[in-house]
Amino acid sequence: MSEANFLTYKEKPLVRSGNVIYYGSMSDPYVIKLEILSSKKDGDNEVPDKIKVQLQKSDIQLSDKDRIVKETTKNSMFEALDFGLVWLERALKE
Repeated sequence: MSEANFLTYKEKPLVRSGNVIYYGSMSDPYVIKLEILSSKKDGDNEVPDKIKVQLQKSDIQLSDKDRIVKETTKNSMFEALDFGLVWLERALKE
């Protein structure tokens, strides 16, 4: 599947597998990993309320531990994605 077939946000692909969402292109040196740690009920919907955010190197030859550049935990998906976007934009400018 090409990146053109993925859901995108701000012209970068968003890929979800279970409770993990990757944001960014694997052809770039960095991506963001968002891991939903817990969620709560909001009416009829489940809303993430604890999300681990990681700036990771996209080099799959590295171990999972060695790929992590920065990490934090946020209390909403908006806050997690917003925080991750800043990290990613800064890392890609360097």
